[in-house]
Amino acid sequence: MSQQPPRTDEKLYWERWINSRDTEAGDMLVKKYMPLVSYHVQRISIGLPRNVSREDIKSLGLMGLLDALQKFDPTRDLKFDTYASFRVRGAILDGLRKEDWLPRSTRDRAKKIEAKTLELEQILLRHVTTEEVAASLEMTPEEVYQTTNEHFFANVLSMDEQLTDDDHESQSYSIKDNKTISPEDEVLKGEKVSELEKTILTLSDKEQLVLSLFYKEELTLTEIGEVMKLSTSRISQIHSKAIFKLRNLLGSRTS
Repeated sequence: MSQQPPRTDEKLYWERWINSRDTEAGDMLVKKYMPLVSYHVQRISIGLPRNVSREDIKSLGLMGLLDALQKFDPTRDLKFDTYASFRVRGAILDGLRKEDWLPRSTRDRAKKIEAKTLELEQILLRHVTTEEVAASLEMTPEEVYQTTNEHFFANVLSMDEQLTDDDHESQSYSIKDNKTISPEDEVLKGEKVSELEKTILTLSDKEQLVLSLFYKEELTLTEIGEVMKLSTSRISQIHSKAIFKLRNLLGSRTS
């Protein structure tokens, strides 16, 4: 079993790649940073429907990694890991947007779930449970969780696309400069964060822990499962349920 080259060899590969675009050096660097691609593939895949091939997502991520190798400037005060991470994630999200991966049937189900949730809340004058919504639509709670999770992720993709500027070179890879945020945006951002924090506190302890480990500590679902001694599929269910609750609670407060 081959081992990764020592650090001195890695520097040599970088020199050969930067100075002469040596193909062997490029291949070695791709192998070294493939775990970065796998990391983003697993994180992004959680919100995608089952019809989306993980291999296709991996191919998009690999394109992002290759693009990062081509455009990386070692003279800048930026680690390649950080730079490549933005490129890989951006390539995956950009590819998903272009393919319009969310089936029409899923979009239709999401609209029915939203409409039924609003209808039941107006009748019962309280927040309704997933089970109540599912029963009214003759669906299983798991189908409601999955549909809501996929639709939630589709909205995130749409929001991410709107935040990009007109520069085609940097589209989907632009990094917002938080140092130039306006006072108005700062206030709005603070209000949204505060509202989200309050809403998260209404979730169960287990749901809060999964969200914290996934979004704050940036653990994968498998790693969270090991921490909580639960299966990866169970962690995925908890995550989907938490997203469903947050989406409905935040939606009802802003409507």
